[in-house]
Parts: sequence; C-alpha cells; structure tokens
Amino acid sequence: MKVALASPPSPKSIKESLHWVEKLIKDAAKEKAEIICFPESYIPGYPAIEAEAKDRSPEKLREALDKVCEMAAENSIAVIIPMDWHSPDGLLNVAHVISSTGKVLGYQTKNQLDPSEDNIWIPGTERSIFEVNGVKFGITICHEGFRYPESVRWAAMRDAKIVFHPHCTGTNTSGVLLTEWGSRDNPYYEKAMMMRAMENTIYFASSNYSFHYPDSASSLIGPDGTCIAHEIYGKTGVIVADIDPAMATGLLAKRFKKGLYA
Repeated sequence: MKVALASPPSPKSIKESLHWVEKLIKDAAKEKAEIICFPESYIPGYPAIEAEAKDRSPEKLREALDKVCEMAAENSIAVIIPMDWHSPDGLLNVAHVISSTGKVLGYQTKNQLDPSEDNIWIPGTERSIFEVNGVKFGITICHEGFRYPESVRWAAMRDAKIVFHPHCTGTNTSGVLLTEWGSRDNPYYEKAMMMRAMENTIYFASSNYSFHYPDSASSLIGPDGTCIAHEIYGKTGVIVADIDPAMATGLLAKRFKKGLYA
C-alpha cells in the first residue's frame, strides 16, 4: 500500500482547512497514494492559544465533512480527516475515515485527552479497526499515541498492519527549529513513534502540522523502528511512501501476556 501523510499549516478557518485538504489530497493522488492522513483536529484546526476563534457549529462541521467526501471520491483516495465532532454528550475530537468512493466508514475518538484539553473536548470510549484496500489499520490521536501505548497495541493485537497517528506538536510563535530527525536533543515525540512501531512490529504513521517550530515531523516508521520517510521541519506538503503489509506481523504485540497484568 502507498500511504501519504499531510503536513498542512495551521488554519484560521474551516474554509482555509478545506483549501489545504483539497490541495494535499490532489498532491497525494498524483503520486498514486491510496490513503492520506491529516493532523489532529484539522477541521476546523487545533484550538491553540495563537489561533483565532473558529466556527465549530454542527452544521459547518457536517458541511465540511461532506466536502472532504467529495474530494476523496473525485481523487479516488481514502482520507483520514481529524475533526471536532458534536455528540449528545459534548464535543469530541475524532478522526473520520472516508473511502476512495467518498463513503464515511466511521471514526475513531480521542479517548485519552491531555489534561489541557479537558475544557475543550469530552473523551471518547471506544476503539475501532478500519480497512482500506484489504489493509487493516487503527488510529490513535496525539497524546494517547505518545503516552498510552495500549491504544496502539489494541489495534496491533487485532491484526492492524499500520496505526495512523494524527497529532499536533509545536507552535508558530516561538521555539527552536529542529534540524535532525530523532536527535537526542529533540523532544521525545519522534522516539515515541519509533517505539509504537517496534514494540508492536507494525507500521506507525504520524501526521503533524507544518508549524514554524514543530516539535516533531510527519513520519512513517517501519515495523523494526526505522524511519522510512519524514517531512522537512516546518515544510508544508505531503510525503508518500510504500508499506508492505506482510512485514507488519504484529509479532511482539500478539506475544503480550495480558493475563500477567490482570
């Protein structure tokens, strides 16, 4: 399978989100990618301190999702589009999965919120496995993928070959521009990506915003922990790379003896 990871800029509105979603979908489709993943809460945009207030009304979010479905169908590519999403209990942080024909296959909620997010979203309660072109995959969103490895192991133990990881780390206002992927001086995020792949013997595909000062790069990690591809820090664009599902055996995940930790 050929997968794509998007690194778009932080949007100021749903309209701007949709502009970059369409552009990067088209770029990925030109390179024959079968699926593309966008960063956390990309519609309407992660509610960072520096960002302007955005329209998070149910009607505007539903309309935006419908437009992304049209983009997926027009370009014959599956799309993972993270969004804010209203439920009867409150606002969720989700990642919708859309097929290459434009059908919504479902969504994964962010179940482990960062403490700073408790006043933004409510946590989800379920995990799901998805399938595109015969390849099973899971999704873990930002904080839960970095700090709750169980969220990735759950998918690996259910034969997921790859786990997608929409996230948001960094800022446009201040910081240090990283220069070397996985450097010991970098924040720990890229090292966590490596571990999620290695400890489960699967692929791990992580998508971040193209902040001026990102704390991690959009990255595709192989089952042995090798970084197969990553975006240039601060660069807006899309990376496309092949994965071999047969290499994602899930061996280490499936050897987990959960009875020892009951």
